[in-house]
Amino acid sequence: MPIKIPNELPATQTLESENIFVITENRAMTQDIRPLQILVLNLMPTKIETETQLARLLGNTPLQVEVEFMHTATHKSKNISEDHLFTFYKTFDEIRHRKFDGMIITGAPVEQMEFEQVSYWEELCEIMEWTKTNVHSTFHICWGAQAGLYYHYGVKKYPLEKKLFGIYPHVKDYDRSILLRGFDDVFMVPQSRHTTVKREDIEAVPQLRVIASSEEAGVYAVVTKFGRQIFITGHSEYDDETLKKEYLRDKEAGKPIDIPKNYFPDDDETKEPKNTWRSHANLLYSNWLNYFVYQTTPYDIRTIK
Repeated sequence: MPIKIPNELPATQTLESENIFVITENRAMTQDIRPLQILVLNLMPTKIETETQLARLLGNTPLQVEVEFMHTATHKSKNISEDHLFTFYKTFDEIRHRKFDGMIITGAPVEQMEFEQVSYWEELCEIMEWTKTNVHSTFHICWGAQAGLYYHYGVKKYPLEKKLFGIYPHVKDYDRSILLRGFDDVFMVPQSRHTTVKREDIEAVPQLRVIASSEEAGVYAVVTKFGRQIFITGHSEYDDETLKKEYLRDKEAGKPIDIPKNYFPDDDETKEPKNTWRSHANLLYSNWLNYFVYQTTPYDIRTIK
């Protein structure tokens, strides 16, 4: 089944060129199907790139998915036009009265700041509180995961000595987790962050369970009972060249940056990187949509609580 996105969203042409089954709003109106309602709070500065990455993964399942995008009203994005936000994005005030089957809260390049110093922190807290009664399952990514763990459970983040940057091997800590169903014993995940969370802090919270981690990168996946909240510390959604762009950007800016680990063949930045995480990323999002959203969300979306 297709992913339903706005007719003119830039991601549409990209996804169609990749043979991702996209259905536009006009065509979806003719189908008698109750699609999954998925809300994406996009906190990334590269909004169009993130839209495409997430839509690609959400569209690669047998389910019909209707995606809406939201941005924070208390922060003015510098890297996207106001026209794009006005056309394709909602603010919290515009959707707070609604219910959603699933929601994704993305990462953001603010991890080296204290949470309370982030300009939109109060608004984000209000949104995260709202998810507890208006969203069936919320999927948090990278800084979004750290923010969610901190707000909901008081789990702190800690600075790393240097940026965790590259593709790292991860393993399952809980084989019975259906979020990890079908995963290989070792799977690769892109990581790009300056901070981390500690396993002992998470394991001290009875409601949380660590289900996957990395010897080098630390805790990767954390879930609550029944999967109403999922926290993913990496960037499984990244494209082939996302880390390359980050690396070259920081290098050209004169910032201290190591070559991304396990990314360029022979650690040679002139060679094209190889994608070793694509199948895991698709399975991660497919499992989330199927087992934690579609299989358990009520048919009458108004009854979500």
